[in-house]
Amino acid sequence: MIPAQPRLFKKKAARKKPVDREGLEQAALITELKYRFPLAAKLIYHVPNGGHRHVLVAIKLKEQGVKAGVPDLVLPMARGGYFGLYIEFKAQPPYDAAVSPDQDAYLHMLTEQGYLAIVCRGRVDAVTTIRDYMLQPPTRIAA
Repeated sequence: MIPAQPRLFKKKAARKKPVDREGLEQAALITELKYRFPLAAKLIYHVPNGGHRHVLVAIKLKEQGVKAGVPDLVLPMARGGYFGLYIEFKAQPPYDAAVSPDQDAYLHMLTEQGYLAIVCRGRVDAVTTIRDYMLQPPTRIAA
């Protein structure tokens, strides 16, 4: 009997972890705001809706009010007749993702409620948008 030849297995190449370009650019935006617009940097906040979670955690978060489509950043400063600014942040092209139907619908609902709700593609676009928004006169509520 002929002994069996040992099987040679190819070692699978390790997959590269995907680069979170959107997250990196958004973090750079927040850092830049600290230097250029300190008040905005203190008030702006991120809504951590995305990401992969264990199914039980996702269920609990939905029960607590997490909703698909909510924009990434909120600046609660009333300017230019708006009550605040919502930004759906996407990475700079060519790394940007499409706006989902849930995101688009949420942006429209916020606009109908008196907020400026827009999509920014990249840090430069977002800084420009925030600067232009902050240059608007404060929104005043009639007594």
